[in-house]
Amino acid sequence: MALTFSERTADSRTRTYRVVHSTEYTYDDSVSSSYGRCYLSPRDMPGQRVLEHEISIDPEPSDRSEGVDAFGNIDTFFHVTTPHTELVVRGSSLVEVDPLDRAITGEGAAIAPWELARPVGAAGAIASQFRLDLEPPEITDSVRAYADAIFTPGKPLVEAIRDLTTGIYTDFQYHSGATSVSTRVGDVMERREGVCQDFARVAIACLRSKGLAARYVSGYLATEPPPGQDRVVGAGATHAWAAVWLPGDIWLPFDPTNNKFVDERHVTVAWGRDYEDVPPLRGVIYTESKGSKIHVSVDVAPLPD
Repeated sequence: MALTFSERTADSRTRTYRVVHSTEYTYDDSVSSSYGRCYLSPRDMPGQRVLEHEISIDPEPSDRSEGVDAFGNIDTFFHVTTPHTELVVRGSSLVEVDPLDRAITGEGAAIAPWELARPVGAAGAIASQFRLDLEPPEITDSVRAYADAIFTPGKPLVEAIRDLTTGIYTDFQYHSGATSVSTRVGDVMERREGVCQDFARVAIACLRSKGLAARYVSGYLATEPPPGQDRVVGAGATHAWAAVWLPGDIWLPFDPTNNKFVDERHVTVAWGRDYEDVPPLRGVIYTESKGSKIHVSVDVAPLPD
């Protein structure tokens, strides 16, 4: 059966979602102090508008601040000093998302040879940081070989991105639990399995191996329940995809996990050079506890038109 790259759904239209992302930590002894930093605030940007947003933290922090990082993402810092055995961080948003602008994929730099999308000069100065490999390096021989087979000389950029997206979708198996956030791209290439974060990072390494600028994007994906079944509240998860830079400072986002360009079902939260730049929640605690548990629930509920 052929695997078809999906550009748009038949009923593509602006969608509005209520997104709730809840993280609950429980400890087997009291925590005296908890520091945290989270990326739970969706971005206001062309094609996406944040109508409402709130982050609640329980216990109430004694110190809390909100800022904007080097990539323009909103991050929230907090310090909880009330002794506790449970910490709950919840982000709740109302977001409006437009379909992908078809002009981005059908004209200009997208249909020009991919080699012309390498960022150069003043126009590509900011994007150039997204060309650089990570440390330790992610651009391995296997990544170069995989990218070389796709990015043949003179191929239009949009065709190369479609082929890269479909290639990862076809060649890699989605397997929850097969990897962790510290798994290297080289390991994913060898195992040929992983989750959305891994597939986004494989795509990014391939693009950077060809001198193209690519960024890691975190967010959420609205999914439909199977026919005849009700939507399960809170059963979703965070999602990740990649985006490639085009001359004109345009970013074309694509989703290797689902073999498609990013569309009105994707809610963008933050982007950076890698997952490490934009984890949903990270922190440090002070405790005598020997064990802890974490429970994460994500709900992306479409609002009626």
